[in-house]
Amino acid sequence: MQRILVMGSSGAGKSTFARKLAAITGIPAISLDALYWKPGWMPSEDAEFDARVAAAANAPRWIMDGNYLSHAGRLRRDLADTAIWLDLPRRTCMIGVMIRVMTSYGRVRPEMALDCPERFDADFLHYVWTFRRIQRPRLVDFLEGLRSDQTLMRFTRRSDADRYLHDLSASGSVH
Repeated sequence: MQRILVMGSSGAGKSTFARKLAAITGIPAISLDALYWKPGWMPSEDAEFDARVAAAANAPRWIMDGNYLSHAGRLRRDLADTAIWLDLPRRTCMIGVMIRVMTSYGRVRPEMALDCPERFDADFLHYVWTFRRIQRPRLVDFLEGLRSDQTLMRFTRRSDADRYLHDLSASGSVH
């Protein structure tokens, strides 16, 4: 594993998983949210964001946390050797987002851009609530485009993802 996509709904734990995987493997973690958002929750222009993502994707090693399928998504998928899909239930993701808001409110999380403190956002909660119905089918289509020489790991429970990280850490080897 040298180029790894970590994908799934907001609240699934993508950023936490990516940080832990980076600590175990020594592969740098890249947050697509940090590349997209400018200070004060200002979105990047599409061309600017695409260029940032493409530059990051062309690095020799990375763990890329986030979906943003229409932004250099195909390039990232083509360059990745592994895709990790945190395909967790809606309830788990909603609880994850609510815990994140409660514990990080007003502070900038490590994977976010500067001056983008955690906040309560009803539109974002709606996005998470409808992710399985609206966004998940797009993610399924995206992941079906993986080649036979690429690895897909799908976790449907947070405990399975945690066990994978534990086992990887204990083995001392990167699969």
